[in-house]
Amino acid sequence: MSLMKFVTNINCKNCLRAVTPFLNGEARIKQWEVDLEDPGKILSIESENITIKEIVSLLAKAGYTAEPLD
Repeated sequence: MSLMKFVTNINCKNCLRAVTPFLNGEARIKQWEVDLEDPGKILSIESENITIKEIVSLLAKAGYTAEPLD
């Protein structure tokens, strides 16, 4: 299992409700959370065999942006 982190524009509880079906609907994502207190609104994802590009695309479908955090 790998842990990936992204800077996002998910900035409120309504945003979380919007992305939840997309992230929960992806079986390869085992767990995720967004730190709304962090200025970068950091999304942390524990996953198996999913690429950064696929996660960025998944969030784009939900209407949000994500950039990998090094």
